[in-house]
Amino acid sequence: MSTGPTASPQAATEQIAGYRHAWQKKPVLRAVYQDCYARMAAEIVPGRTLEIGGGSGNFKEFAPDVVSTDIIDVDWLDAICDAQALPFADASFDNIVMFDVLHHVERPRRFFEEARRVLRPGGRVVLMEPAITPVSRIFYTHFHPEPVVMADDPLTDAPPSPDRDPYDANQAIPTLLFRRPSAFDKLFPDLHVKRSRLLSLFAYPLSGGFRPWSLLPAALAKPLIGLEGGLMPVLGPLMAFRMLVVLERQ
Repeated sequence: MSTGPTASPQAATEQIAGYRHAWQKKPVLRAVYQDCYARMAAEIVPGRTLEIGGGSGNFKEFAPDVVSTDIIDVDWLDAICDAQALPFADASFDNIVMFDVLHHVERPRRFFEEARRVLRPGGRVVLMEPAITPVSRIFYTHFHPEPVVMADDPLTDAPPSPDRDPYDANQAIPTLLFRRPSAFDKLFPDLHVKRSRLLSLFAYPLSGGFRPWSLLPAALAKPLIGLEGGLMPVLGPLMAFRMLVVLERQ
């Protein structure tokens, strides 16, 4: 994703359309990401679900009634909104889901303030994000266009920049927040970290993601993901590429 000058609305819309096209045309991508979406869907509680950063609209396959939004206007989503200023009433949702979105949010603190406002008690925030481990950090730093800035403070309360490119990112943000969540817990005691789990060892980097190439045949994606589950307790802290985080509103 871009980390340069602010993208025009047309360029951003074309980028999302490109992701949607890749999703439809690349079976190995669907196999890898569908595992992630299924894990997220398994964590939501009954009720109304808001998706932030819906992008190419894939989560609707797993939660058809989800209210899917993005900061960019595209035809297949339900609304436009900024995670840092949600245009919804207090206690109006039971779940908020975000797939590869939190690390694009300029001021995560503002998002979590909004999340606890719009969630009902017992509601959940379900996040699927990059995990920074010794191996994944090498990959994300040298073979991925988005930066990894471990010195960042994701809980700063500085105002968001109105000119920021929505595709700017720091892939370290989820790890900084939830690897040792004491600062998060202190600031948001009513958003309990119910679960923080490392995922994805080989299948994700071998798939090539949304790029046109892949080193993994689609038929081997699911067996490899199954194998990763058994290896995760040993290899996860060393080389996991993703993390699933579930927060529960108290």
